[in-house]
Amino acid sequence: MSPLPRPLLDPLRANTRRRFLQQCGTGMGALALNSLINEKLFAVDPTAPILGKPHFAPKAKKIIYLFQSGGPSHLDLFDPKPELAKRDGQQVPEELVKNIRLAQIGKNAKLLASPYKFARFGRSGVWLSELLPQLRTIVDDVCFVQGFYSEAFNHDPATLFMNTGAQLAGRPAMGAWFSYGLGSENNDLPTFVVLMTGVGQPLTNASWGSGFLPTVHQGVTLRSQGDPVLFVGNPPGMGSQRRRQSLDVLKDLNQERFDLLRDPEIQTRIASYEMAYRMQTSVPEVMDISKEPMKIHESYGTTPGRASFANNCLLARRLVERGVRFVQLYHRGWDHHGGPDGNLIFDLKKRCAETDQPAVALIKDLKQRGLLDETLVLWGGEFGRTPMMQGSLKPDQIGRDHHPHGYTIWMAGGGIKPGIVHGKTDDFGFYATENKVHVHDLHATILHLFGIEHTKLTYHFQGRDFRLTDVHGEVVRSILA
Repeated sequence: MSPLPRPLLDPLRANTRRRFLQQCGTGMGALALNSLINEKLFAVDPTAPILGKPHFAPKAKKIIYLFQSGGPSHLDLFDPKPELAKRDGQQVPEELVKNIRLAQIGKNAKLLASPYKFARFGRSGVWLSELLPQLRTIVDDVCFVQGFYSEAFNHDPATLFMNTGAQLAGRPAMGAWFSYGLGSENNDLPTFVVLMTGVGQPLTNASWGSGFLPTVHQGVTLRSQGDPVLFVGNPPGMGSQRRRQSLDVLKDLNQERFDLLRDPEIQTRIASYEMAYRMQTSVPEVMDISKEPMKIHESYGTTPGRASFANNCLLARRLVERGVRFVQLYHRGWDHHGGPDGNLIFDLKKRCAETDQPAVALIKDLKQRGLLDETLVLWGGEFGRTPMMQGSLKPDQIGRDHHPHGYTIWMAGGGIKPGIVHGKTDDFGFYATENKVHVHDLHATILHLFGIEHTKLTYHFQGRDFRLTDVHGEVVRSILA
């Protein structure tokens, strides 16, 4: 058999289908290409923000998303129900469950009153559980959305839905959309940063991935213990100057390849290498919380050198202070079905003890520094918990199942109206009934706070324009300041 001609063996000269199409520059070929090819695909710089500037004046510039993974129980934290106390142990009313699917328990489960005491706090008279002693001190800075609801009742699709607006993997995360639309305010740090603590329900990087957007927009996972970013440091024997020289050569090779193929992922790779080089200096500095004053450590409850939600809350403040636009903190361990893996007595108390103080300290710290007005803080999980019991009444066995039909999230700062409760669930805390807010409505509202019309931030993929809010979403104007 005759060997292939040498030009076909050279990857830079290979007559690929893409190269053939690139050479169709005249006649009907050009007309066809103009109608079929997304012009964004061959943008000169896919790392540049697509909007350049917001559609209208923004109220927020940065966001810290405190994602409580597993599904915190709204009925034991935010939404007391006298009817549950009155009918504790009785059969759940048939009309509540006849048209729904439940994750693990049956439709004959018994109603369960909260074992915790509630009281009103603040000028707004917000009801809060005894498990949240710190949150009660800032209720007049917070908007509680009690009529919130989702569509997914299992962890993976529900987590994806909250983060990407879709229940299947492959869509860009909210932080990726912000990176794509607005870019960063700091060239030496990523636009979208992810920090993670806790144990329990596993999380996949699809929740902070870039989906079909250029991969430069995906979330960068930082570690609050050990090396902040794996493999970003120089290997033994390689100094900064030699690394710079190596990157320059690599950049020239990648640029040559890009000039030939016009593949935006090549530009993304160049940008990633350059960001990694800059992060060698910027990331260790921002991750070093040991230099913070002792009163700050005491307020957050931090312990330098250890991984904790408290440390990550302080890191979130340090990151937004330096211009990082989207910081997402995942804290796992809220999946309290009952039993040794998670229950409403021991484990719910632990999660609240881990998160209540640092989340509140974050709000107070941002406010004291004049950053809260431009920083939106969002707290919530992928769903709430059922008003029915799972497990048994033993303290280490009592729990609740997954529940997306009505639960509570809260927000503060960044253009949100403070000191209000928006929405309501029914007498059992089962369905959102008044001023309901859907996941897409939340996303539309957050984009609005950043000066973005949610229907206009789109990306053309597989023949249509996609957006974070899919084909839904209404801005919830009654919670805007």
